[in-house]
Amino acid sequence: MRITTANGLIGSMALALFSTTASADLGLINMTRGVTESSRQIYDLHMTIFSITVAIGLLVFGAMFYSIFRHRKARGVKPAKFHHSTAVEIVWTVIPLGILVAMAVPATQTLIDLDDTSESEMTVKVTGYQWFWGYEYMDEDVQFLSRLDVDSDRARRLGSGVEPASVDNYLQNVDQRLVLPVDTKIRFQITAADVIHSWWMPDLGWKKDAIPGFVNETWTRIDEPGVYRGRCAELCGRDHGFMPIVVEAVEKDEFQAWLAEQRGETGATADAAETNEDEQVGDALASR
Repeated sequence: MRITTANGLIGSMALALFSTTASADLGLINMTRGVTESSRQIYDLHMTIFSITVAIGLLVFGAMFYSIFRHRKARGVKPAKFHHSTAVEIVWTVIPLGILVAMAVPATQTLIDLDDTSESEMTVKVTGYQWFWGYEYMDEDVQFLSRLDVDSDRARRLGSGVEPASVDNYLQNVDQRLVLPVDTKIRFQITAADVIHSWWMPDLGWKKDAIPGFVNETWTRIDEPGVYRGRCAELCGRDHGFMPIVVEAVEKDEFQAWLAEQRGETGATADAAETNEDEQVGDALASR
């Protein structure tokens, strides 16, 4: 009776899982293809290696289940008496080695390309704070803080009376977006001011840890204008879940106009901009 009940429960769970998967968008459970060439390379590499592992799994488990069924005791099959085969051992050593090398070569090349920040056309410094982001456009005298937008911040608080469902892009909006130009190689310098954070932007194809006292570098070149969303991917404290990232990619002329507008708002000198950011950080920490 217990076995029958357990089998029924397992069957019901499997049916529920299958129904949920069938009704969902399968693209949501796979890696994001992204809007950069590097993200597409990573996606293609992921799908290639995934296909190879699925093929290997089907071959191995297929052979195993066939052997279990074909050579079962009920058929009167007697076990073989041989001890080992040197030829077979060589084959199952050489073939996996070849497969691993074939996967390692393109993976290594992709990783090398991701770290090649040479010939960058602009540099953006990203600093993680508890619990918001700071952005500085190097050599442009433009820097600001980017925090969870007011509507989401209000809705997330108990007793606020604001329904999260009523807020557009709940917990995924910020008060000031990181604006970047398309068709431009952009170097990112990523660090943190307090604890370890992680700047994760799926549409760009990568994430980088933000570590206090250390600067990680990577780059991107965005192909398509649009708004892309990410978040901190490293558990960094109480409000870890409330420090989203929003990147707005725009045409180059629009980006230059935005830069000019920001310079007018933040002052003409780097010292003034730095003082302004320090005051914002102090105010933000005090409000927490």
